Amino acid sequence: MSVLLPNMADFDTIYELEEEDEEQDEPEPVVRSQELPRPRDAPDPVAVRGAGHITVFGLSNKFDTEFPSVLTGKVAPEEFKTSISRVNACLRKNLPINVKWLLCGCLCCCCTLGCSLWPVVCLNKRTRRSIQKLLEWENNRLYHKLGLHWKLSKRKCETSNMMEYVILIEFLPKYPIFRPD
Repeated sequence: MSVLLPNMADFDTIYELEEEDEEQDEPEPVVRSQELPRPRDAPDPVAVRGAGHITVFGLSNKFDTEFPSVLTGKVAPEEFKTSISRVNACLRKNLPINVKWLLCGCLCCCCTLGCSLWPVVCLNKRTRRSIQKLLEWENNRLYHKLGLHWKLSKRKCETSNMMEYVILIEFLPKYPIFRPD
């Protein structure tokens, strides 16, 4: 028996396969959605809103450290406050610089045709990325083990049409691993 090796010139060539008669094909079994294991419905995510008095492009200068009652039994209040304190420390370090650049950018906005606001936009993006990295580190360290996922998300304010950044705490669905196939 000889084995034919493909020619390197034909390696990337796509060939169209001839379809066989559909009469001879057996119909594929239909898998109904009731038969598939479904995760239990997870509760709605908890939103931790900004509680500061300064907001730059939707990012408040601190988040509320009050423990939400929905998280009782899921995470210790001390761990929650520690995580929020880390995020607030990151904001305390970065946001005053953003405010100074925003004031300078607004003063020079007419002369620079708006280009003086670019440093503020870039610094705000850098602050958001550092918070997202911090939350990802917290997730890997603790919260994924507890069935929670923290993320920074943009949401519409409840009182106006403005957008704000909130920390969303999502509940990870639990899959029934002991259910037979």
